[in-house]
Amino acid sequence: MTLGELARRLECPVEGDLAIEIHRVAKIESAGPGEVTFLANPKYAAALASTRASAVIAAVGIDGAPCAVIRSATPYLTFARAAQALSPDRPPAPGVHPQAWVAPDAAVDATASVGPFAVVSAGARVGARTVIHAHAVIGADTVIGPDCLVHAHVSIRERCTLGARVVVQNGAVIGSDGYGFAQRPDGSHEKIPQTGPVVIEDDVEIGANTTIDRPAVGETRIKAGTKIDNLVQIAHGVVLGRHVLLAAQVGIAGSTVVGDHVTFGGQVGVGGHLTIGEGVKAVGQSGITNSVAAGEFVSGYPAIANNEWRRSSVVFRKLPDMRRQLKDLEARLRKIEETDQ
Repeated sequence: MTLGELARRLECPVEGDLAIEIHRVAKIESAGPGEVTFLANPKYAAALASTRASAVIAAVGIDGAPCAVIRSATPYLTFARAAQALSPDRPPAPGVHPQAWVAPDAAVDATASVGPFAVVSAGARVGARTVIHAHAVIGADTVIGPDCLVHAHVSIRERCTLGARVVVQNGAVIGSDGYGFAQRPDGSHEKIPQTGPVVIEDDVEIGANTTIDRPAVGETRIKAGTKIDNLVQIAHGVVLGRHVLLAAQVGIAGSTVVGDHVTFGGQVGVGGHLTIGEGVKAVGQSGITNSVAAGEFVSGYPAIANNEWRRSSVVFRKLPDMRRQLKDLEARLRKIEETDQ
């Protein structure tokens, strides 16, 4: 599409030739003719002067671009919307593929799409315009709302609920059994039936090979707008708040409650039966073993306030030298004591 058409869709003003053809988005360093890039972080401003892009999305006050400029107060968000406009979804045609299996008492909306070898089990309901890709399995009595996208090889177990516009990436499992066992007198373990549901609210995205467990009692709930990366483990009875961000390989143990707008970096581990307050941020590989108050920024293991952890990590690196100094001081002190005697 032309730059002018793209700008109209983005509802942003343009400086430059509106007739330029734009085909795709690209990074500022590698963009070329026919591509649009963006500049959101001023520290990359030096790369702007040498970009070969046909257009750049930038805030007011960012100058020196050798190409057309789309002005935006939120360049990164505008870039995301440009990518959507230039790479529109191509959903499959509505209907159930001949090689899919849909239970006689399941309900699939006429505008939904069910791909080959997918299974929609007894009593399940699939909402309007939802797409179920190949080899996905929808369990009995599960309800999937409108405009959802369930990619290949996803398993959504029985009695789960997905709201509207939920995206589930390849290989994710929703409603797998929680880890619950009672110890017998002889030391062996008896499985506790995990029969509670998983509820996924509107506008949630769940990454590839992520697992979200069902509880024995109560429910596991992921609230609206939360975005979960690949290879995340969410245990039974966990409640994630609204607009939570979980990077890859996060693990959250059972019955923990996570507040709204929490952000966990990659490989953060969270213990069970904790409360994580609204707006908490945890640096990647942090281990959270205690509840965290709202607004805290934590790091390390066990996780402590980020500024304390940074000071502690500096000391940690110096421990070998400090140990040598301490041994030297101890030796000198012994000599002084021996001389005094």
